[in-house]
Parts: sequence; C-alpha cells; structure tokens
Amino acid sequence: MSQVEVDGSKSEGGASFSSAARAAVEALLAPVDAELARRYPGDSGTRQPVHTVYVPADAFDADTVQTWGREAREAFDTHAGTPAELAAALGLPADDLLADVHARVRAKLEREPIEDLRIDFEDGYGPRPDAEEDAAAVRAARLVSAAVADGSAPPYIGIRIKCMEAAVRDRGIRTLELFLSTLLAEGGLPDGLVLTLPKVTYAEQVTALVRLLEDFEQRAGLPAKRIGFEIQIETTQAILGPDGRATVALMIDAAEGRATGLHYGTFDYSASCGVSAAYQSMDHPVADHAKAVMQVAAAGTGVRLSDGSTNVIPTGSTEQVHAAWKLHHDLVRRSLARAYYQGWDMHPAHLPTRYAAVYAFYREGLQAASARLAAYVAKAGGDVMDEPATAKALSGYVLRGLDCGAVDLAEVTELTGLDRKQLDALAGR
Repeated sequence: MSQVEVDGSKSEGGASFSSAARAAVEALLAPVDAELARRYPGDSGTRQPVHTVYVPADAFDADTVQTWGREAREAFDTHAGTPAELAAALGLPADDLLADVHARVRAKLEREPIEDLRIDFEDGYGPRPDAEEDAAAVRAARLVSAAVADGSAPPYIGIRIKCMEAAVRDRGIRTLELFLSTLLAEGGLPDGLVLTLPKVTYAEQVTALVRLLEDFEQRAGLPAKRIGFEIQIETTQAILGPDGRATVALMIDAAEGRATGLHYGTFDYSASCGVSAAYQSMDHPVADHAKAVMQVAAAGTGVRLSDGSTNVIPTGSTEQVHAAWKLHHDLVRRSLARAYYQGWDMHPAHLPTRYAAVYAFYREGLQAASARLAAYVAKAGGDVMDEPATAKALSGYVLRGLDCGAVDLAEVTELTGLDRKQLDALAGR
C-alpha cells in the first residue's frame, strides 16, 4: 500500500482530504463554534447557595439573619437536640453519619444560617401605596449596604421585584430603580447581589429587564452586564408557548448572558395548571415536567436551577414539627437526587432539615466519589471506568459539599490526593 504525504506526514492509502476541503469545514463550523461558546459557556465556577430564604420587605430588618438563625437553633435544640432525636424525626438510622450531620447542622446554624436572602416586594409584600413601597425599597438597600459593610450579610442577597405585566410593571421598575440607586449611593453594588424577576410569561419581558439594566449600568458608569438576575418559572407560558414551542430556552437567550438562575415557583405554577391546593407540591407530576424542561434548557448555559418550597411549616408540638421536618427533608433529598441543588425556605424551622438533608447527601457519598476521583486521576481503574464527564460531575459534587460546609478540604484532600485548585480544574471551573 502506498503512502500519501498529508501536511508533512505520511498516511497509508491512495487518497486524502484536500486542504480546500479542510478549509471548507473550518469555514462551515466557525460560526457553530462561536455559537456553542456563547450559548453554552458552562458553569461559572462560583458558589451556588443551597437555598434561598424569602422575607417580605416589610418584615426585613437589620437582625433578620440573626433572628432566623436563633429561631432555627431553638427549633433544632427543642425538637432534635440529640442525633437520636433527629434520626427519629427524619426516619433515619441513628449512626455515625447522622451524628456527624447533627453536629455540622448545629454549627452551620450558628455560623451561617442563611446562604441566600431575597427581600420580597412581590407576593410576600403585596400591593402598597407608592410612597410606602418607595420608602421600603430605599430602606432595604440601606440595610443591605450596612450588612455587607459590617460582614453580617449572607453571601448572596437581593430583592424580588414585581413582574413585567402591565398592571404592576411601573411599580416593579420603580422599586428596582430605587433599590439599585440607593445601593450605589451607599457604597456600591455588593458582589453577592441577586435580583429575581417573577411570573415571566414571554421572553420579551426578560428582554425588557435587560434593557433597563443596560441603561442603568451606562448611566451609573458600571461595567456592562454587571447586574444579573434570576428568572422565576411560575406560569405555564414559561414552559410551553402558544405556538407549541418550549419557551425556557428562549428566555435564557433573551437574558443576553445576564440570567444566573431559573427558580421554580411551586404554588403559582401548580395553580396555573389547575392543581387543587391540597395537591400543590414540589413532587407533583406537573412540577416534575416543568423542572425537566427547565433542566434541559439550562444545561451547559451556566444558568443554575432552584427548586421551589413547601408551605408546611414546622411548628407546634414535637410530633407536628417532626412530621413537617420529615416531609421537608424528603423533598429536599428528592431534589438533590434530581440535580436541583438549591430550593426555597420559607420559615426559620425549615433550616435544620435543609442542612440535614444537604449535609447527609454530600457526606454519605464522599468516600465513593473520592475513590472514583482518585482512581480517575491515577488512571487506576477500579470497579467503574469513569470518563471525563463523570470526573467532572464527581468533582462538582465534592466542591458543592465543600462550599456549603458539609465536608472539609482536609478530608477531601486526604481521600483524593487533590487540592481545591485541582478539583476546580476537573470540574471545569
């Protein structure tokens, strides 16, 4: 068989690709390469909070985070003061894993009870006289600025405005303007600033917020795309448009790189599907369908997902609290298994089971994930032959556990032989 020289090297056979054909391929795919890079940049590599706490604007004050932490600890100490009591509440074995989780949850409630706080000017706040909401928006911004300055603010904090529908659009825009301008006047926009746009039905409503933020950034001398926002999926139109097309991807595209998250709104979405109040839940089939569409649309874009909430509040007798905790814990675990690593918490007593579910999820799989990572890096094989995509998922799992405090870097390094920089690299961060 003859050898043919191709680009300075020899290949077997009597034919080869011409330089013209290769150039044509490059010309054909260059726009595709650019489009893939634009639309699917991958995860940002920053920390994702495990939850978002919603507090009505009129209930938010300088002590909100401390108050939630104190009330969460009181509920925890009263109804799950020992690992055995926590195990009984959640229907889990009282083993060493749960003892470790119990201690870590208690420490978390002391150290950082809230990871993400949203000051609510929408459903949780309701319609108010304009002067009252104006004052509340300014007050909220000043409190946020003060908390950031003294170190008491959670890692992420911001507001949910009213939606872009005609009846409340001007009010929502006014609140956003006052909040952002006051933040600037009080020292600047915090690094962990998060805005939430609710009840989106058409991609044009997302575009409208983009144009407003562009204008604000230009007038304030801020870098382009300094301000991002979450899109709340609460309506059927956000999942399926009138022409039969799935619409979530259109909304992500309309955000022009500013969308940071998609948040599922359990009760508004359920109601829009006609689900009776008694059956509105995060695990209802209509919820699973909506979230599956959201998940596929967001995959690879860097837009993160958040599940909704339960409206069953853990209060009353220990029996009542344990029943509500079991429900909440199981829903959070269900979300985690489905790759929804964030959700809403509506009451301080939800925090113990949020962290118990999250911490157990990351701790119980740490040994196996670490062994697979170590084998992958060492090319040692083992029972499972992992590919780069799986190694990326494994390292992402470990990193999320590190970020929330479920696991410690020292134990991860001991198990994997990898430091944080190496884990970040494997995760594509």
